[in-house]
Amino acid sequence: MQLTELEILEKIRSLTPFEAHLDDGSLMIRISEYQPYIATAVHNGHNLRQSLQTQCALTEEERYFEEDPFTGDFISSLPIVLQGEDSRYEYDLNRAPENCIYDDAWGKNVWSTPLSDAEREISLAKHQSYYRILQCLVETLELQFGLCLIYDIHSYNYQRVDTATPTFNVGTMQVNRRRWRKEIDVLLEGLNNVELPNIDVTALENDIFKGLGYQAAFVKQHFKNTLIMPIEVKKIFMNEEGGEAYPLVIEKLKESMKTVITEHAAFTITKRTKAKGLTGSDVLASNLSKEVINLDRQLYKIARGINTLSYINPTNLKQEKRRFLSKPYSYQPQFTYRQLDLDPYKFREQLYRLPVETIRDADVQKMYRKVIDQLAVRIDLLCSIGTDEFLYNSLRYYGQPDERDIANAKFILHACEYKEQQPANISAKEAIEAFKVAAAEYDIPCKVVASKQLIARAMVSGKVIKVNPNSRFTQGDLDALIHHELGVHLVTSVNAERQPLKILQLGLPGNTHTQEGLAILCEHLSGSFPLHRLKTLALRVVAVEMMVNGDSFNDCFNSLRHDYAMCDDEAFTITARAYRGGGFTKDFLYLRGLKDAIQAYKTEDLTSLFIGKTGFEFKPLLDELIERGILKTPSFMPKALSIEADIDPVMDFMLNSIR
Repeated sequence: MQLTELEILEKIRSLTPFEAHLDDGSLMIRISEYQPYIATAVHNGHNLRQSLQTQCALTEEERYFEEDPFTGDFISSLPIVLQGEDSRYEYDLNRAPENCIYDDAWGKNVWSTPLSDAEREISLAKHQSYYRILQCLVETLELQFGLCLIYDIHSYNYQRVDTATPTFNVGTMQVNRRRWRKEIDVLLEGLNNVELPNIDVTALENDIFKGLGYQAAFVKQHFKNTLIMPIEVKKIFMNEEGGEAYPLVIEKLKESMKTVITEHAAFTITKRTKAKGLTGSDVLASNLSKEVINLDRQLYKIARGINTLSYINPTNLKQEKRRFLSKPYSYQPQFTYRQLDLDPYKFREQLYRLPVETIRDADVQKMYRKVIDQLAVRIDLLCSIGTDEFLYNSLRYYGQPDERDIANAKFILHACEYKEQQPANISAKEAIEAFKVAAAEYDIPCKVVASKQLIARAMVSGKVIKVNPNSRFTQGDLDALIHHELGVHLVTSVNAERQPLKILQLGLPGNTHTQEGLAILCEHLSGSFPLHRLKTLALRVVAVEMMVNGDSFNDCFNSLRHDYAMCDDEAFTITARAYRGGGFTKDFLYLRGLKDAIQAYKTEDLTSLFIGKTGFEFKPLLDELIERGILKTPSFMPKALSIEADIDPVMDFMLNSIR
């Protein structure tokens, strides 16, 4: 959208959120929500109007060298952004009007022929327009909030400097340092804590730059309740000579600048106004951008039909189990699988055409990038079912047990049974009825059906609970499954449907690890988690480790049967789970997920992890999005988190001992 200066001023004065380019193309302004701080990137632009291009004595590369590319990207997550679109060589917004147009700069003549007065007037008018808009915006924010903060982002070339220079330089020579000392120190501390890939980070005050630019001078002259922080970023995010960008550093800077600036703004606003206890989340926009909504809908449309287990569970499991158990030392199961009914090449192409770069919030953009990468690996996994490549793709998608996982499994397997196991006298039909009663108590509409295509005794698919009709259950087993399948898997499925982002139905990276960990945690908190169940999780780790190391199906089955005294049915189930598809490593994640869920339960509020198919990695972002009002708190929570159950102290000790 293009707007005139007058239209922009009217929108600002009426506190109307908008995004637009000034009609002469010189400025991009985005106000997604009115907050008492502004981020500016006045030297981000590279444009040079047509009438000046033939007169410019510099090449595009020479101009680019002294401009501040990507500085607009660093502040893209923030709610109010002013971004210069014209090259500083046309007019420099950080110089006073009387000398904002260079004749020569950095030892080079800028123009092959002197500019006419008319050309200079056009450039000067753009400069003046920017400062009228900035003045209106600051006046409006000061009036609304009592103060305003400006984060004035620049970058600088460092390779021509012989001495060591800081990653971040905060220039404060035009700031009342006595009045704002604490705020300056907090900003420097935040910048010093930034972590960048393979870069030692330092932040200094008035080291290589002093903050003597015109924008800071303008603010000092006109506003008493506005703090401007000129921040220079060393060009460690690009090759300053050749101009090539370093995307991983830029991505990390976007995330870091979002965190540092919002936390600094929250601190300053809390300290200087009547607002109490603000966090960085409180000073970010509280609405979803249309770019996020559009991308989310497109991604869901592409990927919603992919259910991994529906393809990986063997279609002839019952027959092959019968054949194998008749010859457990010689027969190799010949599992067959459902055919993949989507075009994997088209699927990947559609994924990587999604316009993720249009998402401005750095953390949200990163989340979608990771989901897309995960889906691409998942389709590779499904394409390779029954082949030698399947194990490789399973390792890419789920990983494999590490030394700690194996040590935890061995620790558990050394424990001796100390309680007599209950008889498995509950039929599948009775279990189905129990699931229906539990669903009614949750007030969750769902179906509970029998399914012969399961290796597990029960599982959730969408809003359907499937029960293996060939299984029998103890009362403890059934209670545990209800808290596991219904209390976590079904609850998170239903919660995900009520969220504005459909990505939470598809699943975030790490959702298997997180979901299973939380589900087993709820088994324990409900008092329905016996030692033999914990040992089953440990034996899954053993089975996956044997499979990855090249042991045969028969070797694994017979080891479980004879070394760990498992019955035929249980040994076959654990082995088949690990070897299906050609080598499925998912099962080791149950024990690791439990370990991580227990740790999180001890130290954090788990609420945000139940809003859908989430991942531990994304919990800080989910907490932020809930706090901002973008995501909803979950409609349903596992009952195991609120009931007062009789938890077995021995099991509690065992679970708190795994590391």
